[in-house]
Formats: sequence, structure tokens, C-alpha cells
Amino acid sequence: MAKQKPHLNLIFVGHVDHGKSTTVGRLLYDSGIIDEQTMRKLKEKAQELGKAGFEFAFVMDQLKEERERGVTIDLSHQKFLTPKYEYTIIDAPGHKDFIKNMITGASQADSGFLVVAGTEGAMAQTKEHAWLCRTLGVSQIGVLINKMDAVNYEEAKFNKIKDEISTLLRTVGYKLDQVPFIPISALKGDNIVKKSENMSWYKGPTLLEQLDIFKEPEKPTNLPLRLPIQDVYNITGIGVVPVGRVETGIMKVGDKVVVTPGREGKGVFGEVKTIEMHHEQITQAEPGDNIGFNVRGINKKDIARGDVLGHESNPPTVVTEFKAQIVVLNHPTVLTVGYTPVFHIHTAQIACQITKIDKKLNPATGEVLQENPDFIKTGDAAIVTVKPTKPLVIEKVKDIPHMARFAVRDAGSTVAAGICIDYVKKT
Repeated sequence: MAKQKPHLNLIFVGHVDHGKSTTVGRLLYDSGIIDEQTMRKLKEKAQELGKAGFEFAFVMDQLKEERERGVTIDLSHQKFLTPKYEYTIIDAPGHKDFIKNMITGASQADSGFLVVAGTEGAMAQTKEHAWLCRTLGVSQIGVLINKMDAVNYEEAKFNKIKDEISTLLRTVGYKLDQVPFIPISALKGDNIVKKSENMSWYKGPTLLEQLDIFKEPEKPTNLPLRLPIQDVYNITGIGVVPVGRVETGIMKVGDKVVVTPGREGKGVFGEVKTIEMHHEQITQAEPGDNIGFNVRGINKKDIARGDVLGHESNPPTVVTEFKAQIVVLNHPTVLTVGYTPVFHIHTAQIACQITKIDKKLNPATGEVLQENPDFIKTGDAAIVTVKPTKPLVIEKVKDIPHMARFAVRDAGSTVAAGICIDYVKKT
């Protein structure tokens, strides 16, 4: 069996209509993943719908309603191999109301590209996306300055926007010496896969070359074992088989483990008998591995989706209350104390009450604007105290960042996203 290439998740974010989907479509087409015939059909379809020039975007926007509206609604995933890595490309929506997908996307992504139109530069959402990427742990970011064809491929225009975005990324906390800025035209194919003949002034990598320059993220194998349960099956001849993805640490056959909170809220103890991945038995699982496993001593009714497995020596933290830093993305009115939406944390979905709004922060810099405000609204960042309606596993971002992130949903839309900064442990 050939050695698998390291796997990275890559997200494309940016303001609506700045060309994210077109960029991804062009990348897949120019590198031969999408053939001529498919492309020709998409081009005809685009003209039919009165959306000439949208054919590359259609590659990712396979949903019919997306084609008709010309916007990306859901997250699309696409495998993409480079000489060095295997990428899963996540094309995230730029629209406000679709930001929930962007959060689920960004919290899985190791690296990302911020797509900015050379015709417009930084927009309100560009700033929000940069901050979200930072908060949600996208550690490496590149900037694609798109639509260079529309500004006559001018270097001065590129530099002006580069300065603008640099300032923005610096306030958010990215180190600029590690951020590549690439001038592209997704529509015309400049600097996506092929070097542009229209911008001889640019000496850096194309988008495709940059993909192999990104560093492989270090697997958090040195952190405690945390495996959120996605489902629990009963399989004849094997017994109870929980499935999930290892977020941090290493799980080995023979390990003494505990699943918390478990049905009784006290944790359920057992010993790992077998681990299986892609229908093959393995002896140990690492971060990123999606596995099914069998544990001696655990029954189907003891555990459920949202519980988390760890080593008996370092059990997942069950909390009765936690402090979080959040950003309010989309709330119809204002958010006040007593508000009880559903928090999506790893695989858990639990109603939690906001019991205190501790501080209102500047969303771009994180500095405190106001202590104990009465309410917060869309666009605000804040520190809040949260009380889950039942025991919940969450970790501090400084201890185990992978288990600290969450999205807040209410009535079908994502209201906020955030990270846990402190907690009160269940005794």
C-alpha cells in the first residue's frame, strides 16, 4: 500500500462575489480534475441562465438553486492532490446568512485563502472572515487578489490592496512574513495553475505552487486523547461500536479509557479491544483519523453522540459553566442575559443559557470596549458566562484548542461563534 500523502483541509473565504467559487473551479479545471466536456456543459448552462462567466463557479455550486441565484449556499468539499499533499478543498459561502457553514468549514481547516477582489479591496465581511479564521484556528492563510484582469493587471492596484489587507491581518494577529499575496484572475486563469503572462512584475508562486509551500500542521499527538463520539452502533458478532474522529492524542488497543459525561453523568469506563479505519484493523489511531472501535465494558445505552472519550488517567473535562469569547454573527435583535440557544461543540448539541455578559470587545483587536453591557448585537465581540442545561464536555482554548471551539445556533441560523477560555468543572 502506497504511503498516504499528508492530508490538509483548505478553506476559501471572502466577501460575496469576490470570486471564491470561480477560483476553486478554475483550479480544478486547469489542473485537469474537471474535463473539457463537463466544462463545456457548465458554460452552456451558465449562458442559458443568463450567468455567462459563472461556469467555473458552477463546478462547486452543484446545487440547482445556487446556480440560479449565483451564490454559494452550502459547503462543498472536493479532494485535490498536489505533489506533496492531499487536500480537501472547502469552498465557504461569503453570504451573511450562510456563515454557519463557513464556521463548520473554518473549524476543520488547517489553511485558507482569503479571496479579495482587486476591483473593491477590503470589505466589511473581509474583516470578519479574517477574524473568524484566526479565532477558529486556521493557522496559515494566503491572500488571493482576484479580478486583476478588471484592473488591467496593474501592480500599483495590487500593492494598494495588499497594504490594506496587510493592516487588517496584522490587527487580527497573523504574522505578515508568513502570508503570501498572489495576484490572480480566476476568470482568465492568471496565476492559478499557470504563471500569468500579464503580470511579469509578480515573481512569487501561483496558487497551485503555494499549496505545496503551506506547512503540514503538526498533529496534536502530544495533547491528551480526545475523541468526540459521532454515533454508536450495535454490530452482530462484535458488539458495541462507537465511531468518531480523534481530535487530539493517540488511542491504542489495550488503553484504559473513559467516556464522559455518559448517560449517568459520571463517566463510563472500559478498555479498547479493537480499532478499525477504512475497514482495516489498526493498533493505534491519531488525530484526524475517523475510526470505529470496540470497548470492553461499554454498552450501547451508556454513551451517545456528544460524549467524549479520553484516557482514564486524563478524562475529558465535564463542566457546569464556562466563560467564552464569542463574536455575534447574525442575530435579528439583541442578545441579552437569559438567552438560551443551542451550542454546537464538537459533536454535542446542547442548549446553554447566557447567564452574564462580562465584557464587550472590539471585534478586530479584542480590546475591551465596555464592562457588563446590557446587551450585544450582530458584529459585536464579547466575553460571556454560559451555563449548559446538562453536563457538557469542553476544554480551554489554551489547553486543547481543538475542543474549545463552538457555534451558537437558533431558529435555523448561526448566531455566534466562539471559544472557551475558562470553566467551572463538574464535581
